[in-house]
Parts: sequence; C-alpha cells; structure tokens
Amino acid sequence: MTLTEAPVRPRWMVAYALAMIGVAAGWFGPIQILLPEQAARLAGADGKESLLALVTAIGAAASLVANPLWGALSDRLGSRRPIFIAGTVVGVAGLLVLSVAEARGPMITGWVLVQIGLNGPLAALAAMIGDRVPERQRGTVGALFGVAQIVGVVLGTALAVAVGQGAPGYIAVAVAVPALGAALLLMHREPALRSERSGISLHWPGGQFAWAWLIRFLLNLVNALVLVYLFYYLSDAVGVTDAATWVLVLTVVNVLFAGIFGFAGGVLSDRWQRRKVFITVAALVLAAGTALLALVPVVAAAIVASVLVGAGWGAYVAVDMAVITHVLPDAETRATMLGVANIAGTLPQLLAPVIAAPIVTRLGGYPTLYLLTAVIAVLALACLPRLKSLS
Repeated sequence: MTLTEAPVRPRWMVAYALAMIGVAAGWFGPIQILLPEQAARLAGADGKESLLALVTAIGAAASLVANPLWGALSDRLGSRRPIFIAGTVVGVAGLLVLSVAEARGPMITGWVLVQIGLNGPLAALAAMIGDRVPERQRGTVGALFGVAQIVGVVLGTALAVAVGQGAPGYIAVAVAVPALGAALLLMHREPALRSERSGISLHWPGGQFAWAWLIRFLLNLVNALVLVYLFYYLSDAVGVTDAATWVLVLTVVNVLFAGIFGFAGGVLSDRWQRRKVFITVAALVLAAGTALLALVPVVAAAIVASVLVGAGWGAYVAVDMAVITHVLPDAETRATMLGVANIAGTLPQLLAPVIAAPIVTRLGGYPTLYLLTAVIAVLALACLPRLKSLS
C-alpha cells in the first residue's frame, strides 16, 4: 500500500481518534477497575494481587502474539478494514464473557479474548498512519493516536464507575468499543492492494528500529507499572476509602495533562521537525512523577504525581508514532512491522504484574516498585543517541 502525500482532513482525524478511544476504553476500563474488583471478589483480600497478576499476564502473552499476526494478515490482505472489524467482534465477545465470569477460568478466557481481539483494530489503526498520513503530519496524527488512548483510559474508567462494577461495566464498555469505531469504518477509504509476498512472515529488523522499539518498551513499562496496582496502591498504601473513585480522579488529572502535552507536543514536533527533545522531557518527567509516588504516599502527592506522569506520557506519545513510522524498513510490511513495534506496548502488560507482584508483597512494597519505575524511565534516555536519522 502506497503512502499518499495528500494531507488528511480534520474530520478523518476526529473519526480516527474516536476509534482509538473506543479500543483503549475496551482495554483500560477493565484494567483500571473492572478486573481488580473482579479479582478481589473471586480471590479475596489475600489472593487478589496474585489473581490479577495471573489474568493480566496470560492476557498480555496472548496480546504479544496477536498484534504482529493481525498486522501480518493485514499486509497479506492489503486491507485494514476486515482486520478492524474481525478484531472488534472478538474483543467485544471477550468483554461479554467477562461480564458473566464467576470463576478464574472464565475470567482468564474472557480477558484473553479481549486482548487477542482488540489487537486487531489497534494494528489496523497503527497501519493507517503509515498508509494515509504524510510525514509532515505524523507528529500531529501520531499524537492523536496516543492521546486518544489516554482519553480511552478515562472513558473506560468512567463507565466502570458510573454504570457499576461487574457485569454492567463490562457491557457498557462492550457497547462503546464498536460504537466509537463506526465513523472511521464508514469514512476510511483504502486501495484494495495485495502484497506480492506469499504467506505471512515475521522478522525483526535491526538498526534504528530496534532502538526505537526499546524506547517504546521502556516507557510503556513505566506506564504499565504505574497503572497495574494503582487501585491497590490507593487503598492499601495511601489509605483512601473509595479507591475506585480516586482511580477515576487521578486518571482524569493524568489524561488532562497528557492530552495537553501530547497534542501540543505533536503539533510542535511537526512544526519544528524535532522528536528527540520530546522523548528526553518525557523520560525525566515520568521519573519525577513515579519517584513522588514512591516517597510520599498521600493523596495530595498522588495528585501531583498524576500531573507529572500525565505530562511526561503526553510528551512521549506526541512523537511515538512519528518515530516508529520513520524507522520502518519498507512500506510493503508496514502493518507487520508496526505489529512488531506494538509488542513494545503489550509486552509491558505481561511483565508489569510479574515485576510488581513480588515487589509489592515481599520485596519492599510500593516505594521499591515506584523507585524502580523511575529508574526504568531514565534508562530510555540511553537509547536516544542511536536514533541517528532523527533530530
């Protein structure tokens, strides 16, 4: 599929952002509130962390495989639309399974279906940036891609709080995902081209792609470690009485600043044609926010930390997709390689509970967890000199 140099219109950008918001709501509504509440209800206070870690780890492992396969299939078909539709159907089915799950097995099955399914529209949406968006707009549209994910966190969390935890929350999210993606399906046009390659193949390109992948992995791991036990951090370490409401409050604060820094950063990065400075700011500000969570476990500090984490994450998503699409090896395998790149976003979901669970329960608790998270953020800076073709 060839990239058009014609600029994308604002209405396409709006439909694109809405579709990404829906996919993110399908993921993070469960992760933020619905899955932790369900794990606590099924396993009790003593087993909730372990069950949540098990469910999210298995789901992330499925996601790790699903995203590059959806991307490879999309390249093979030469079309993004069928991948978007098929994945959405599977993801919605998983949310409905979770809505009736009253045991560990169905809970794991439902979350695996969600992870496998929603990687379909995610792979399609990522590839559309390479297909439709010229280089000079990729900072702006890439920022929309990232900011829409953050807005989806708020939407999914708000639905869980407003409609109710358990079945009502899952059903509300299951309705929101396809409803928000419908406009893009109606509006998006693409050439029906088939790849000349036979079969589906996955490979790992080296060079700058590998370093951009590692930056994405490290900063996504920071974000995953902040989110995975936020519900329990607020209830157990900070001592709030209504953790679900405070998760929503902090998420709104986070998203507000992430949205401001993300969208403004994307526009500025296009105007200046500079990407590295935004990654530098992102890593340092994320480190400051997570260190504050570690050292000052009180509500006021958690709010300030949410501002910092939101601003830092926004600065990163402002240029994330622009960086990744810049270092892709060729257009014919665009969706396949973006699927490989998206492993850097899904693998942290697998590793975060594996890393966090033993630290929280046996190796120093939340201070150790969030100080380690700050160190991981700083490590991303060491990769920047390797991106030689970026300014």
